[in-house]
Amino acid sequence: MLNVAELKQKACGTIEAHRDELIGIAKEILANPEVGFSEIKTARLVADKFSQLGIQHQEGLAITGVKGRISGGAGQGPRLAILGELDSLVVEEHPFALDATGAAHACGHNCQIGMMLGATMGLLTPEVLEQLSGEIIPFAVPAEEFIEVERRLQLREDGKLELLGGKQELIRLGEFDDVDLAMMCHTASDMGDRKFAVGGTSNGHVVKYVQYTGRGSHAGSAPHLGINALNAATFAIQAIHANRETHLDDDTVRVHGIMTRGGEAVSAVPSDVRLEWRVRSGNREALVKNSDIVDRCFKAGALAVGASVKITNIPGYLPMRHDAKIQDMFRLNSANLLGEDSVLVIPSRRNRGGSTDMGDLSQLIPSCHPYTSGAEGPGHSKDYIITNYETAVINPAKIMAMVAIDLLADGAAKGNEVVESHRPAMGKSAYLKFQRERAQVLEFDGAS
Repeated sequence: MLNVAELKQKACGTIEAHRDELIGIAKEILANPEVGFSEIKTARLVADKFSQLGIQHQEGLAITGVKGRISGGAGQGPRLAILGELDSLVVEEHPFALDATGAAHACGHNCQIGMMLGATMGLLTPEVLEQLSGEIIPFAVPAEEFIEVERRLQLREDGKLELLGGKQELIRLGEFDDVDLAMMCHTASDMGDRKFAVGGTSNGHVVKYVQYTGRGSHAGSAPHLGINALNAATFAIQAIHANRETHLDDDTVRVHGIMTRGGEAVSAVPSDVRLEWRVRSGNREALVKNSDIVDRCFKAGALAVGASVKITNIPGYLPMRHDAKIQDMFRLNSANLLGEDSVLVIPSRRNRGGSTDMGDLSQLIPSCHPYTSGAEGPGHSKDYIITNYETAVINPAKIMAMVAIDLLADGAAKGNEVVESHRPAMGKSAYLKFQRERAQVLEFDGAS
């Protein structure tokens, strides 16, 4: 029988032996980016690797998700999911963007798949797996980046989805009903000289797809016969800005969006204007309140010029809750691997401002979502580049494998303790009820 330290050494040795392969996988995905719910090639790559490793798995979950299942050799215990995200962004100026689609891995999800597979390989080491209790569930999940809203709404209209984020939809489908614990890592570029970070939280958000309808007319000879939908949208955006001073600092409010259609021709009064908008806040109560404020602003724009507006509110993500016990395991293992001075501990109340559907999962089960270095440039930009695959793929793979061993070795004593002491923020039924209540279509006629 090996002790825990020896099990970790064995797992890390296996990961190190597959170092070039794992980095190669991350680079292959980088070269073939696919946006959410379209990750066909990436999902196939994961499924093929699962098959090569002898991992029983399911495919096509929430369209493209791939879920494996590995039984430990030491009997029953918690079921631990190790997650990696399949999807890319659209950043047309990114140096690795596809010319045809503009898709690009400007957030490091390609490395997540590499590190998820690496941790799995380490845990599959025979001397390690035979001493682990419970199950390991490597899970490649789709569509974390909440983009291309109009396309996702069409998927919903076609009955292929209900919730438009990957983990959201997998929760609804019951694909986390058989998971007791979950973890993943994300690359980051804002850690200074640190190599790993734990702690902090994230924003929840509501997504809005907004369509203004006016009346077209010749913009030169008969503008008085038209109703300018672009002016309605412009008024609404100014109204949103006028409310910014009312947001509380502690709520970490972010309101932002893009215009996806601003009219058809410069010579015509715009009659069809569309926007994708995002309202973020650090807690559920503020999220609901600020979403209502933004809806009021969109209605005000329609009222100002006599246009009509249709606001499709879409359930977004919830704030991240890190399980304290798992987080501490990440802190200790990363410090042991990298050195205490290389690990950043972020205060639990510090909100990074962004959003992740890992937050949704963390409302239900013990979860942890730390960050690893290896990237440069602002996230979601053309400058976000993975510059160090050792820290972006290999280090987090080793750290996740070591945390998994802490949780599942020795009869899964620590894993069972985490499960038994956890108090979820909400159950699955309450989660679905909250999200479905956010799904509203509001129509307002400013001329009536």
